[in-house]
Amino acid sequence: MAEPRWLTDAEMSAWRSYVVATLRLRQRLHRELTEAHDVSLADYEVLVLLDAQPDRRMRMSELASLLGSAKSRLSHQAARMEAEGYVRRVSDPDDKRGVIAELTRAGKRVLKAAAPTHVDGVRTHLIDQLSPDEQAVLASAFSRVLVHLDELDE
Repeated sequence: MAEPRWLTDAEMSAWRSYVVATLRLRQRLHRELTEAHDVSLADYEVLVLLDAQPDRRMRMSELASLLGSAKSRLSHQAARMEAEGYVRRVSDPDDKRGVIAELTRAGKRVLKAAAPTHVDGVRTHLIDQLSPDEQAVLASAFSRVLVHLDELDE
């Protein structure tokens, strides 16, 4: 077995900064949404993805993939969100085995109320901390990482 390519100090610094910063950023954004609107960051992300669809609905399997979530975990989350009145789950008319999540009026209202808080948090805690050049580098680097990971999943 070949020796692992251990991280250099600079690589380890980049990795640890990424891991800790993204964890803490998500925790902060979650706290701001729950305190101001009683909606979690995870639920907010579901609402955003559904709202972005022309018909405000999406197959649960596609939603799970876009969220990087296990189907079973998303199913529990959707059940809770359905109980809150934010989404509705219905059978896929084209595939009876599939389930579609639909954004409800209540979900749209919560999203509309929470969006300014979320955008302000993203701007304050991330975007405003980076120069335009750093934002471009970040976008380019993580776009490349996403392409790589998508290729592995094919």
